[in-house]
Amino acid sequence: MKLVIMNGLCVIFDLDGTLVDSEALCNQAFLDLLPQLNETVNVLMLRYRGKKLAAIFTDIEIRLGRKLPETFEQHYRQRVSELFRCELKPMPGVIEMLEALHVPKCIASSGPMPKIRQSLEISGLAPYFGDNLFSSYEVGSWKPEPGLFQYAAKSMGFMPDQCVVIEDSEVGVEAAAAAGMRAFRYLHKGEYASYGGESIELFDDMLLLPKLLADFAQ
Repeated sequence: MKLVIMNGLCVIFDLDGTLVDSEALCNQAFLDLLPQLNETVNVLMLRYRGKKLAAIFTDIEIRLGRKLPETFEQHYRQRVSELFRCELKPMPGVIEMLEALHVPKCIASSGPMPKIRQSLEISGLAPYFGDNLFSSYEVGSWKPEPGLFQYAAKSMGFMPDQCVVIEDSEVGVEAAAAAGMRAFRYLHKGEYASYGGESIELFDDMLLLPKLLADFAQ
């Protein structure tokens, strides 16, 4: 791919479902631990994409009609980690895209920092981001709140209007808009975007992203 260099622009990436193909694995962990949910992975992915884990647990408890055990989160994260070690891969075209994209960039994820670092190491994406990693658990703000993206921008040394957010979820796009940032929403194969607006660019191929960003920067 052609090398793309942009000045005065910071790209803030979501992680799960955007850079790494993790969402199916995260939801498979629910089914492995709670077979009584009686759902498919795809149904759970659509229902829970981008949601805060605590909100997901609350929804599951309502659906099951009982409280989850106090140790459930620990067991859930352990199962996700096991699935990641065996199966986690970058999304198609992501490595080629990052190789071509020479611009300040970071990750702003709703996941805890150990999960972020494990995902990047296993998928081979860690070298592209270094320590430019920001977690909702450390900032205390979850999408669709703008706090995580605002904190990431400030830490990277950019104003909100100098940042572009790359997201795959509606709540992430809403958070970007609330933070005063342009959002580029990555659509998964066969997915239809029900959330749109003037500040949102839709794309379905990571290989297209460098040119989209270069066009925006101009």
